[in-house]
Amino acid sequence: MWKLRQRFSRASIEHALFMLMGCMLLLSSAIHAADVQEGKPAPALESTLLDGNKFSLAAQSGKVVVIHYWATWCVPCREEMPVFEAYYKAHQNEGLVMLAVSMDESEDLPKVKEVMKSFSFPAAMGANTRAKGYGRIWRIPLTFVVDRQGILRKNGWYGDVTLDQASLDKSVTPLLK
Repeated sequence: MWKLRQRFSRASIEHALFMLMGCMLLLSSAIHAADVQEGKPAPALESTLLDGNKFSLAAQSGKVVVIHYWATWCVPCREEMPVFEAYYKAHQNEGLVMLAVSMDESEDLPKVKEVMKSFSFPAAMGANTRAKGYGRIWRIPLTFVVDRQGILRKNGWYGDVTLDQASLDKSVTPLLK
């Protein structure tokens, strides 16, 4: 240890330890996200919606649920929101439920509410959502699809980052039948 101290400064050793801890944190987040597996029961998710109502994935049994993580500052997120709206309007009577979870900061709540005025599906803030089983949300957009039996059918950590009409038709429409 003494030889190490002679070769490296305390600051460089602290920096290396800090970087190692950061890598371990990222690895643990990736491993945790890997626990979310298609074909397995979807992890629990509970949220307080922007309108104050409660949302629970468990209460959606018998419905197909699309959970979409987004933010007002995310350009791809904002571009796909109208696609989700059109799809939701076309299929909500077939048992489709959508939830938009904004990853904006709490102080941006007025901005989130303003954006969501254009959409008919419910939304919640990430800070008001308990969804530990989905891993640490470190990138957006991120979308998960849960079938009528509560089984995860699309794991947003893999595959297409953004969704368009064709990908919704491919991944969600068959579940509505």
